[in-house]
Amino acid sequence: MRELELTDGESLDFARTHSGVVLPSKTSVNPYLIGLKIWEDIEKRYDHPTEEMKKRFGARAGQGREKMFEVREMESDTSFIRNYLTEELVRELDLYLYQKVGNEWRIVETDWEKVRDKIWKSRTNGGYPLLHVVDGDYQLTGELYLVHAYEGNELDVKYTEKTLPSVYKLWGRTVHVESVLEGRAVVFSYDGRKTTRKFL
Repeated sequence: MRELELTDGESLDFARTHSGVVLPSKTSVNPYLIGLKIWEDIEKRYDHPTEEMKKRFGARAGQGREKMFEVREMESDTSFIRNYLTEELVRELDLYLYQKVGNEWRIVETDWEKVRDKIWKSRTNGGYPLLHVVDGDYQLTGELYLVHAYEGNELDVKYTEKTLPSVYKLWGRTVHVESVLEGRAVVFSYDGRKTTRKFL
């Protein structure tokens, strides 16, 4: 950006926008920050490869930018994270998994591979949950029964409870979504009047 002939206002706009994109968050993962750090790491590692990288991958010094273009061509968002988010980056970015235990939030996992896997899995399907229609005539009443393909990522409870009335509007009858919450099977239901939650 410094090489472009920008006005002071344009430079300020860029700096403000850029800092907003790569700003770390204390409560969630900023995928743009992680992506930027991975790109920087790829360039650094392939500009100055270790002896092991030279032997295993045939890496030569000064190939960082070339490797970045190769990765850009070959990887999807999910494979990019899975293949290039290293243990060192997980530590540098202070990434960990946390969840609510009782009434407080606690760190529940710091193993870098589990943290990496949780991040790339959360990007699968664009970060949207995968739901399967299991029964369109549940209990022989025309109710809709959906099952969330749970793979370690819980549904956002508030969003689920706000979404069910819209699904009800489309279906015209009671709708149910089965998932996992706090390690237990649960069914969210909406009958046209209220949303309920029942653990199985």
